[in-house]
Amino acid sequence: MRKYLYLYGIILTMSACSNNVQGPQDTLSSGTIHVSAEESFKPILDEQIKVFQSSFPKANIIVDYKSEIECLKDFASDSTRMIFITRGLDKKEEAAYKAQLGFAPTFGILAYNAVAILVNKSAKDSLYSLSDLRARLIGENAQQVVMDGSHLTGVVRFLRDSLTKEKPFGKNVMSAEGSAAVIEYIKTHPNAIGFVAMNWIGDMYDTRQVEARKNVKTAMLECTLCAEKGLFAQPSQSTIGKGQYSMSLPLYYVLKENAPGLGSGLLNFMSLERGQLIFRRSFLVPAKMSFQKRNSMMK
Repeated sequence: MRKYLYLYGIILTMSACSNNVQGPQDTLSSGTIHVSAEESFKPILDEQIKVFQSSFPKANIIVDYKSEIECLKDFASDSTRMIFITRGLDKKEEAAYKAQLGFAPTFGILAYNAVAILVNKSAKDSLYSLSDLRARLIGENAQQVVMDGSHLTGVVRFLRDSLTKEKPFGKNVMSAEGSAAVIEYIKTHPNAIGFVAMNWIGDMYDTRQVEARKNVKTAMLECTLCAEKGLFAQPSQSTIGKGQYSMSLPLYYVLKENAPGLGSGLLNFMSLERGQLIFRRSFLVPAKMSFQKRNSMMK
């Protein structure tokens, strides 16, 4: 009898141990993670994740697009491993996350985007200075302005922090249901101006953006860093990289992994040649790698 009780105890112990064994964790190229990203980066991040998952079929990245504030709220929860926003963490946020997690999240810039000024194709006025834009945003100039008010993107934060500063937006500033809605509004309102991230309108390989360009165009912005006054620039890889376009917008990653996981795998992909080339192909400025044209000698 004692022998049977002993065997029964061993079985119970083994059963209890097997119930506590965790399933396989995600790796650099497999598993499932949740990611939150602000809406203005949707076109380029969709492309990055599509290529990454096609290269690593066992990787499942669930991405939700929302406001920058909501992304930061998600990051505080256990389910969200990584976020993409237009700024890094400040010292207070770093300390709070470190206290919560036991380690400090990593963050950095992957690429540079821009805030594009969108006008109707028929608009005669397509040259603006920063003071011109500020006058419109605070209502001193009553021209109608439209931006994504549903997601409160980094574009909206940039305009508020850099241009309007302490003053609220004017009554002439209206809210659209996303960046795509801003473009649609400008298509049919010749007297309005809109603000979107450049990757929503500047990708010449995206057929939807090429089609939109038949009805809208990007305005030119006065160069504030140019030695010669009165120069204006379109948002482009060249003008962003040289500092000639005054409204550039960084694309930051923020990652909480203290061991190699799928978030680190995605970050590695986007930081190295293939991911950086995707940024470049989408007409953003890669921040991790410099791609230069070199002349070769042909014999």
